Amino acid sequence: MTAPIAITCGEPSGIGPEIAYRAWQKLGETMALFWIGDPRHLPKGARFDEITRPQDARAGAGALPVLPHVFAGAATPGRPDPRNAQGVIDVIARAVDLVQSGHASALCTAPIHKKALVDGAGFAYPGHTEYLAALAGDVPVVMMLASDRLRVVPATIHIALDQVATRLTPHLLEQTIILTDRALRNQFGIQAPRIAVAGLNPHAGEGGQMGTQEGLWITGLIDRMRQDGLDLQGPLPADTMFHAAARRRYDAAIAMYHDQALIPIKTLDFDRGVNVTLGLPFVRTSPDHGTAFDIAGQGIANPTSMICALQMAADMAKKAQR
Repeated sequence: MTAPIAITCGEPSGIGPEIAYRAWQKLGETMALFWIGDPRHLPKGARFDEITRPQDARAGAGALPVLPHVFAGAATPGRPDPRNAQGVIDVIARAVDLVQSGHASALCTAPIHKKALVDGAGFAYPGHTEYLAALAGDVPVVMMLASDRLRVVPATIHIALDQVATRLTPHLLEQTIILTDRALRNQFGIQAPRIAVAGLNPHAGEGGQMGTQEGLWITGLIDRMRQDGLDLQGPLPADTMFHAAARRRYDAAIAMYHDQALIPIKTLDFDRGVNVTLGLPFVRTSPDHGTAFDIAGQGIANPTSMICALQMAADMAKKAQR
């Protein structure tokens, strides 16, 4: 029997508990999953059953299975409590232990708020992804944004635009392509992945008239990796990569920086995008949005991205076991 999926609570004062509960209401009849957190932080009136082991979580349960984790404080919507910061961090670590030991088949994380974690517990990582990579043994990872319409991986992420050209190195781009190819094979079940690589500059440099990185090293790197057996296209002009006909020619796109990747997927499929961490020794997905403090506790948060993240995690976990 496949182990259940673990859902971390995320920031208790954000929309994480609400969207997790509403996702269970949608998926719980057919999917075994459990939530790790303080039951006090669930929406008022939520039906839940405390469990002592992940294997006690069953599909078709009449209440959300909860693996309890006691937090220091209550949860006030929209107002993070510094006393809860360490609990948020500890829940993530606990969930990683469970998925790495096989007690959970995949990990789906609710949004965290970095400033709240820094203020309350001195959190030392730029974000969720880097902390997960550290817990997994400091493995190299990349972020994929995925939906049924597009998979895209930015080679550089949360840095200023004027830093991209120096931070984007041959080693980084090669590692990003390798991790993407490997994940497409092992976790998405694509036997011969086709990967499109964007250029850094407008029109992919246009022969050096609009930038030199493509001619100096990006084209050569792609050619060498193609000779090694990878099915790569590029470097391609980013402004012509994401229309419908172009997307049919590849399984994932590599972008050079944050907005080059996120603008197309959020335009194409804003509510259904899923954040996937590639390179971890386990499946990890997350909804592609933040804590939404402005609407927390109002019962209006859209759970679609969390639902898609859980569905994608389940599918990836099955394919990874084959």
